[in-house]
Parts: sequence; C-alpha cells; structure tokens
Amino acid sequence: MEMNRFDQLATLSHPQRMGLFRLLMRRYPDAVAAGEIATALDLKPSTASVYLAALREAGLIVQSRNGRSLLYRAHVTAVQGLVGFLIDDCCHGRPELCRPTPPYRKDTDMADTSYNVLFICTGNSARSIMAEALLTRLADGRFRAFSAGTRPYSTLNPLAVKMLTDKGFDVSALRAKHVSEFWGKDAPRLDFVFTVCDRAANEDCPAWPGQPISAHWGLPDPVKATGTEAEQMLAFQQVFGMLRHRLIAFTALPLKTLDRISLQHALDDLALSRDTNESLTE
Repeated sequence: MEMNRFDQLATLSHPQRMGLFRLLMRRYPDAVAAGEIATALDLKPSTASVYLAALREAGLIVQSRNGRSLLYRAHVTAVQGLVGFLIDDCCHGRPELCRPTPPYRKDTDMADTSYNVLFICTGNSARSIMAEALLTRLADGRFRAFSAGTRPYSTLNPLAVKMLTDKGFDVSALRAKHVSEFWGKDAPRLDFVFTVCDRAANEDCPAWPGQPISAHWGLPDPVKATGTEAEQMLAFQQVFGMLRHRLIAFTALPLKTLDRISLQHALDDLALSRDTNESLTE
C-alpha cells in the first residue's frame, strides 16, 4: 500500500497531470469526457490519453463508458487515503502541524448568522444570475447570495431578466461582474462557492480565502437554446426549476450541525440529485 501511495505522489508531481487531476476534482462528482478534458486543458488527445492512463493506473481516477465516449471521474476515496497517509506517516509525532482546517462550523451563538454564497458561471448573465435571485428569495435571513463570471458579459441575458421579472423578482441590483471582485480584502468572506456551468468549473481559479465549501452544480446553458422565443424561454424555465429544486434542498440542510466532510457529501449529492421542472410558472 505504501508503494502505491508513493506512485500516486509521483504521478501527481507532473504539472500537467496535476492540472488534469485538479480539473476532475473541480468537476466532481461529474464524469467528464476525455475530449472535453483535452479541450479544456489545451492538450492533444493523445497526450490527454497518456495522462489519464497514468492517473487511472495510480488509482486516482476512475473510468466509465457512455456509448463511444470514455468518461473520467476523480476517485475521492483514494484521494482521502493519500491525504491520510501524508498526515499519519509524514507528520508522525507532530500531526497538529499537518491536520487540515477544523470541520466547517459557524458560530452557533450568533442568532443573526448568515452564510455568504457565490454562484459562478462563465458569462454571469443567466444561470448564476438566476441562482443569485433565487437564493435571495429563499434566504429567510440566513443567506446572502452573490454571483460572478470568469469572463462576464457586459449585460445580463434579456430572456433571463424577463423571466425573473415575470416571476416577480427584483432585478434592479443584478449585474454581471468578474470573480476578481470577490478576491480582494474588502470582499465578503465566502462560506460556499458553487460553479453552475462546466466551462467555469474547468478553469483553474485561485484558491478562495477562508477555504469556503465548494461544489459543482453543472446545468444546461439556456442561452444556447434555439427556436422561437417561447421555445427559448422554456429552456430558461427548465434551468430555473432545476436551480430551485437544488436550492430548496440546500437551504433545508442543518448547516450548524454538519461537519465539513458531511456537508461536502451533501452538496455533491445535490449535484447528482434528480432534477425537476417543478414550479416553472412560479
């Protein structure tokens, strides 16, 4: 087993293999197609295949098949074992120097505690904007919602704005903005960061200060819908329903009693949960 751990460390010591592994960790629990991985990392398909084979041989990722496509997912149990090995073996006798941050907790004595939640997509014009508006409505004083883009558009998508307005949302404060607004010392301290589009999750952003809980909730891009305005609007309604379903479940979680690992599992489970088109007309 120890030799396997050394093999895993050696595999991750290669910068491009590590970059590929980071991408799959950001996309977890998604299984990502080999072609998408190669495109996201600007690798030749043959090169990506070699790196994927090495990571798979080291037990750090798992492979599945969907038709003719090979899909890859991070093997988080193996990663947890590797981290445990580093703490127990390499830090033997001084574990306090190596232990990760304590389980995620908020101050339960503060009755007015609220959680800052950031939703990220590429353009910050539709999905992340809808998520910000939805959580603001569902917040009940417990959450402050924000959104941003890795490459934001200058304006919000007009169909997204129309749909939210028709549902009675106040859109006056919504705007497209870059994620860098949340990196500065004056930015709100984030408790949760969700990526809601695959392209944004594929990008390697700097680590967030304070180590917020992060999860990937990939959603279809309604902006890509074609056809009549009614057909395009249906795509926005469907994504709105998916987001509402997940956010209702998220706000119902007992955040003050879950440790960090349990909370991470719960958020990943929501990403895999069966989406619904309920409340499309709400």
